[in-house]
Order: sequence, then structure tokens, then C-alpha cells
Amino acid sequence: METIPGTSPPIAVALDPVAVTVALQPELKAALPLEALAERALAWLGAHSGWLLIADDVTDVTDVEPLLGRTLRGHVVITSRLREGWHRVDASVLPLDVLTHDQGIDLLVRIATGRTTAHDPSAAPKGARELVEALGCLPLAIEQAAAFLHQTRITPAAFLQLVAADPAGMYDEAAHGFDPQRTITRIWRLTLDRLAAIPLAGELLRILAWYGAEAIPRFLLKGLDVSAVEGHKALGALAAYNVIALDEGTVTVHRLVQAVARTPDPEDPHRRPTEIDVARERATRLLNAAVPRDPEDPGGWPRWRALLPHITMLASHAPAETDTDPTARLLSKTAIFLTVQGMVTRALGYHQRAHAVFARLLGSEHPDTLTSRNNLAYAYGAAGDLNRAIPLYEATLTQRERVLGNDHPDTLTSRNNLAYAYESAGDLNRAIALYEATLADSVRVLGNDHPDTLTSRNNLAHAYGAAGDLNRAIPLYEATLTQRERVLGNDHPSTLTSRNNLAHAYESAGDLNRAIALYEATLADSVRVLGNDHPDTLSSRNNLAYTYESAGDLNRAIPLYEATLTQRERVLGNDHPDTLTSRNNLAHAYGAAGDLNRAIPLYEATLTQRERVLGNDHPDTLTSRNNLAHAYESAGDLNRAIALYEATLADSVRVLGNDHPDTLSSRNNLAYTYESAGDLNRAIPLYEATLTQRERVLGNDHPDTLTSRNNLAHAYGAAGDLNRAIPLYEATLTQRERVLGNDHPDTLTSRNNLAHAYGAAGDLNRAIALYEATLADSVRVLGNDHPSTLTSRNNLAHAYGAAGDRNRAIALLERTLSDCIRVVGGDHPLTRTVRANLEALG
Repeated sequence: METIPGTSPPIAVALDPVAVTVALQPELKAALPLEALAERALAWLGAHSGWLLIADDVTDVTDVEPLLGRTLRGHVVITSRLREGWHRVDASVLPLDVLTHDQGIDLLVRIATGRTTAHDPSAAPKGARELVEALGCLPLAIEQAAAFLHQTRITPAAFLQLVAADPAGMYDEAAHGFDPQRTITRIWRLTLDRLAAIPLAGELLRILAWYGAEAIPRFLLKGLDVSAVEGHKALGALAAYNVIALDEGTVTVHRLVQAVARTPDPEDPHRRPTEIDVARERATRLLNAAVPRDPEDPGGWPRWRALLPHITMLASHAPAETDTDPTARLLSKTAIFLTVQGMVTRALGYHQRAHAVFARLLGSEHPDTLTSRNNLAYAYGAAGDLNRAIPLYEATLTQRERVLGNDHPDTLTSRNNLAYAYESAGDLNRAIALYEATLADSVRVLGNDHPDTLTSRNNLAHAYGAAGDLNRAIPLYEATLTQRERVLGNDHPSTLTSRNNLAHAYESAGDLNRAIALYEATLADSVRVLGNDHPDTLSSRNNLAYTYESAGDLNRAIPLYEATLTQRERVLGNDHPDTLTSRNNLAHAYGAAGDLNRAIPLYEATLTQRERVLGNDHPDTLTSRNNLAHAYESAGDLNRAIALYEATLADSVRVLGNDHPDTLSSRNNLAYTYESAGDLNRAIPLYEATLTQRERVLGNDHPDTLTSRNNLAHAYGAAGDLNRAIPLYEATLTQRERVLGNDHPDTLTSRNNLAHAYGAAGDLNRAIALYEATLADSVRVLGNDHPSTLTSRNNLAHAYGAAGDRNRAIALLERTLSDCIRVVGGDHPLTRTVRANLEALG
């Protein structure tokens, strides 16, 4: 459009020198030939100043070259979808960006309702922000949509529903008063008409339409069967008309262009249904070829993350009934990557869709279908849904045995996976039996040194440890580590895993010195071999911090937990299950340090995240509830603690079952809190019932069973029933010495508790002798500064005081108080207890 000064009102004409002359002097139209009219206009523009000429939607630089090649004294503004070629006329190019969200909302609301939201964007009608987002903040699209809203009086949310059903049709819909030639669909078609001489441009656009509006990596297009020159030429042509944006490594397509380009229309030569189908399949194959081979290899994760938005959009927009074999394989690999990243809910959907495709195309018993079924079962397990995981594992195993045979490696994998699911469900008897059988079969079929055989050994050792049978777990872990070092090498990731597992077994056995040394060495090897940010390295850090905490070395544990959490947030993301585990562990360490002001808010935040990310019924979420209840109990808020423990126990029974080890732990914890609240009438029966269940489910010698016996004895003592408490303490101590060893921290706790019971019964000679022996053992095993050692000193001092030996009691309490202040701080509950005991003697 040209705006000619001195006219009233301004006259708008096409960008044509002849039209300029006619606008200025209409009478010359009939008097002069066209060439003379054109020359007169150019002369006028060259002789006058202060004018503005606006040329709208210029499609070819040559159209304005005669004008801009002259010396002009006014201003020319040109709008164009054409990005390239303006250097020929020495024009300054000013790219126009889309609107901000608030600007887009205000434009939408002003056209649709006549009101403004410029000063209060929150006053926009419901769905306005979502509609502007869907329109990509493109002014023309917002104007078109707003005019339709104004005419039809429908809501933004209703418009979005219409777009979802027929995107191309809605983007071609012009309200009364809106230029039908300026709709999104119409402009898109005209642009592609101009690119008809480069057919590949249209083909590329239809492929790119299936991807996300985020930057599309250009390496994704290397799988196209075209020459590099042809590809660059087609991309360049699309970019020249602003259909796409290009930089050195990426291509970006506006979401509205994508929506139109992937919607079939038999009447549009650029969107014929067959061409849309071909483009969708080519888009799928390109992604399939571009994703890394191993979704679990962190080295490929940056590429996965670059491609994930485009896989997501392809899966979202491609109807499931059109899925092909490449679609299924892409979704299956992506689901594995998502599971590794902790996005289990999304992974489940992709696994289910992939499995449906494999079953439809290949049949329910094809090996690929069975693999897909196995992966789906694994995803259910990762989501904590063992009720669906176990039956699916069992069915897959049965089919693999029938189709592939009992000795096929995939069949052995199925057995191993099913055993792991049984272990996760707390059914250790079935898990161990199946692990043992699978190991025997692996040795026979694959050989003693096959990596899968070594994995079977590792898994069986883990199950032994879960069953509390460390006498079998530790030698098997040690033998597996030796084999992996010989077969795979010292630096193989599986060898590092074996070292980590063995260190954990040492820690469980109370051998903290060996555990810490092995964890520290494993961490150093992981940093050197895998890198500082590898997930396995982060796990090593977390495990080392946990063992420092177990050793009472909170000054090393807490900073290491904090550093690990920071790294996991950066590397894995805020919502990854491992990150949530780090938050939980850090909260536990704060609690152990007596810093409940930091522990409780962190537990609460972690619980909220786990409920949102993993779901209310995931085992980790139940663990978070249990831990938060314990923190409330430690803070003396028994009403909140009991209510949360009761709710968690009910959920555990419903989700995990009555006999699951975690359910039994919930019962034990609730009984403990009843006892803390002085409600022994509820505590003792619950302790007794839990002990009976643990004896039946876990066995008489399991560490958790021994803990139940210890707790029940403590409750009997609290009720004044020392005739039952002392024999039960004595029996528990004997068992712990036999099962765990004389120096295990739990054994030392049993000695301390029995000494307390002797004291309560007035037998101070036996109490003091046992306290002194326990203190000496604690110093030797745990060190002078371990909280349990400090507790032993406090207890011994209390016994001295009860026996009338005030001098020894005060001297020991003074030294213990000084150590407590130095080691755990002046406000720690243990420090406050020691201080109170000392003041009572003063």
C-alpha cells in the first residue's frame, strides 16, 4: 500500500509508479502513455520529501527494484514473506517476531470482546492463554481466531476443540469482515505454489510438520535419499519465504504451518492424503535412524534429549491405527529411554502402543512381540505396579518357554526378570528359588563366565542379602566380583557395580571400615572410567554418603549428600527418581543430625514431588510418607506422626499386600509411635503381631525379625514387665551374636538395651559391667565419636549415678557432653539429653 501525502483521506494504491501518478493527478490517466505515467511518478518521488510509501506483501525483489534503484527523498516500507535477496536493493531488513504471550492475549480479547487485558492479563477468559500458545503467538492467526470468536460467540476453549478436530479447516475459516485471502491456510498454499519449481521443498515441509515446534536438528534429515545440494536448496527456498527458520544446526517450523501441512486435504495439491501418509512414514524412519542404539548409554542422552520433543509430537499427532513396524521400534526404544530418565508414566504409554503394533503386525508369539511384552512388564514394575508386572512376566516366560525353548537366552532373561519382580514384591522364597534355578541353567547353557551368568550370580547374591542371609550373600558377591574382574576387566561398568554391591553387603553386615574403603575406591574408579556426571558415579557418591552416615560421620555424609543432590538435579533433572532419592536421603541425614527444621520441610517437599511424579501408590511414595511420619515423631508431634503412619500402613496393605517387608516395617513403626505416645495397650499387641508375621514371612533369623524382638522387649520393659523383657532381650542378643556377629552395630544395640533392662530391674552390677563392655566394643568398632558410642557413654554414666557413684557419673557426663557438642552440635537431642542428665546430678 502507498500512502500519498497531501490527499484527504490518504489514497491506497498498488505498488506501481503508474498508480502513484494516477493517485496524485487522476486527469493524467487518459492523457499520457503508461511509460510516461511511470516516469512522472518516479520523478515526483525523487523531487519531493516527507512522503511514506508502504508496499505490502511483496513476493519478488524485482518488483520494487526500479523504484528503489532511483534516488528518493522519502521513505519506503516493504512487508514481505521473502527473507532473501534484499541486499540487491540495499534495503535494511527488520525481521518481525511473534507477539509475547500477554500481547497475544490482549489482541485476542480486544478483537473478540472489545475489552483489553493490557493492565491485567489474568482477566482474560478461560482458555485464552492456551489458545494463544497453540497459535504460536502469531498475530495473523490470533486476529483470525479472535474474529471467529467474536462472530460465533464461542469460548477460546471451544475454538481449541474445533482446531483439534480439523486444524487446517479452522485455519482456513474467515469470519465476516476478515479477508478470506489472508487466512493461515490460504497464505500457506500460495507460498507453496510459488515453490512449485522445487518439489523437494514441499516434501520436506510435510515431513517437518510431524515434528515439534522446537528446533529440529539438521542431522535428522541426513537419512533422506537426496543429495546434500538438493537438501540445502530445498531448505533454503523454504527459509527464503519464511516458511521455516534456519541456522547452522537446526530447522524451526511454526506450529501453525505444521498443523496445516500434516492435515490431508484432497482439494489441496500440497496436502493430498497419500502424500501426508508418505511424509509421516518418512518422518518416523528418519527419527528411527537418528536415535542412539542404546537408550541406557548416557553418552547418547544429549542426542535423545534433542530428539525427544519431535518423537513426542510425532506420537501425539500420528493416529495409532497408522502405526507401522518402524513406529513400534521407535516407541519401544523411546520408552526405554524414558524409563531410564524416570518418566515412567510416559514410558508405559509408549510400551503399550508398541506392544499393540508388534502383536498386530507380527503375531502374539513373535520374539519381538515377546520382548516388547517383557519391556512393558518392566515398566509396570518401575512404576511400582507389581500386580500387573508379575502376571505379565509370568505370561511372557510361559510363552518364551513354549516358543523359544527352556534354554534360549531370552527365556533365561525372562526367568531372571520374574525373580526380580518376586523380590520387589517381598516374596523372597519364590525369588531365591527362581534365581538359583536360573543361575544353574545359565551356567549349563551359556557357560560359567558368560556376562549373563555373572549377572545371575549378582542378582542371587542381592536376594540373599534382602533375605538377611549375609553369610551367603557376601561370599557370592566376592566370587562374582573376582570373576567380573577376570572376564570383563577391572574397569568394566558391571565390575564397578559388583564392587558397589559388595560394599553395600559389608555395610549391611556392620563392617563399616571395609564398606567405606571399598565405596571410596569404587567412586574414584567410577569418576575415572565413567566420568563425574555418569548416573552410576552419582549412585556411588550417594552410597558412600549413606555409609558415612551409618558410621556416624555426619560431617562427611551431609556435604556429600548435598553435592550429590545438586549434581543429580543438574544431570538427571528435578523430577528423576534418583534425584528424589537424594532429597530423601539428605532429609534423613539432617534428621540424624538433629536438624529437624531442615529435615521436615525437605521430607514434605520430597513427598509432594513423589506423589506428583510417581503417583500416590508407588513404593517410593509410601517410603516418603513413612519417613515424614518418623520425622514428625522425632519432633514430638505424635498426633501427626500416628495419623500419617496409620494412613501409610493402610496404603501399604492395599498396594503391597499384608506380608510385604515394607508393610511389616510400617506396622513396626506405628507400634513404636504408639509406644512413644504412651499407648502401650496398642503398641504391644501390634509389636507381637508384627513379630509373628516377620517370623513367618522372613524367618527367625532375619535382621528385621530380630529388630521386632528387640522392640517388643523394649515395650515390655516400658510396661514394667521386666520378667518378659529381660529374657527376650537376652534371647535377641544371643541370636544377633550368632547371625550378625559380635561387632555388628545391632548386636551392640542389643547389649546396650539388655544392660538398661538389668538396671531397670535393680541389678546394677550386671548393668554396669555390660555397659562398660558395650562401650569398649563401640569405641573399638565404631570409634570414639560415633553417636552410638556417645549414647553408650551417657548410659554408663547414668548407671554410675544410679549406683551412687556420682564422681564417675559426673566426670563421664562432662566428657560426653563436650564430645556431643563437638560432634553433633549443641542442639542435638542427644546433647540435650546428656546436658539434662548432668544437670540432674549437679
